[in-house]
Amino acid sequence: MNAAPSEAATSAPADPAASAARVVVLAGGLSHERDVSLRSGRRVAEALRGAGIEVTVHDVDADLIPALTQTRPDLVWPLLHGATGEDGSVRDVLELLRVPYLGTDPRASRLAWSKPVAKTVVTRAGLATPEFVTLPQSLFRELGAGRVLDAIVDRLGLPLVVKPSRGGSALGVTLVGTAAELARSMVDAFSYGDTALVERAVAGREVAVSVVEDRGGPRALPAVEIVTEGPYDYDARYNPGRTEYFAPARLDAREQAAVAAMAVTAHQALGLRHLSRTDLIVDDDGVPHFLEVNVAPGMTETSLFPQAAAAAGHDLGSLYRDLVDRALADATATR
Repeated sequence: MNAAPSEAATSAPADPAASAARVVVLAGGLSHERDVSLRSGRRVAEALRGAGIEVTVHDVDADLIPALTQTRPDLVWPLLHGATGEDGSVRDVLELLRVPYLGTDPRASRLAWSKPVAKTVVTRAGLATPEFVTLPQSLFRELGAGRVLDAIVDRLGLPLVVKPSRGGSALGVTLVGTAAELARSMVDAFSYGDTALVERAVAGREVAVSVVEDRGGPRALPAVEIVTEGPYDYDARYNPGRTEYFAPARLDAREQAAVAAMAVTAHQALGLRHLSRTDLIVDDDGVPHFLEVNVAPGMTETSLFPQAAAAAGHDLGSLYRDLVDRALADATATR
């Protein structure tokens, strides 16, 4: 494995109290989103160092457990995107090692990681989400692809969105405008996992709402609106130029309140902790529709969470340090 470089803090502490914390940022891993994770990890580490926190960045490899058991950091911040990073498994290992960490626990991570499960949970909490079906590749083959595709179009209509039931960064996601495009889109989704989610496409404005927890509980940061020519795919997300962002989003006061409430409700209904990001569509009537939630939002230079923080007037280093303080306080309270 090409390990992420271990990095030692080099900046002078800005706050003696904050500098007492020793934080390990986990970045890298072997998912399709490894590069995004490495970029997120570097950005967060730089911001924390600027806020006076001692930070080391470590990959998820054979050296990780010995490093954690020998150094016993005060806190681990998993900035791993995709499988292992967001499915709860790395967080399970951190709990086995009794190492405090920032973010959602393993059980809630598993709920959020599965898009169909997350959509079901938030629907029970009263949130709207596009009608969908979930199909494993094995059933797709056994029943005959053509018949299944015809049934999907008959029930859900067109256009549709096809995506892997687990995963992030829009990998394997396709907007389907015609029945002829559906078969290819299923193949693309199955290349990233054995189960595909097919949902009715909702016309409207795509926005993302980040949530952070402080002493008053979870609160929504300003929504970020995403405008792109063509699909908001991996290239549009992480390569500047293809996508235009509006932070805050161009929503009226009622819509702003609705999307903020949806993100906080999703965060609470799924049992998430410390931070999250909810992706949704605001339709032409101003009604938000839940799409998915992320327990480890991207923190790169083009990511939505840092843009939302900036729109709220937060200094990233101070905000990240506050999240570290919150996670440390929670860890102390549960000992």
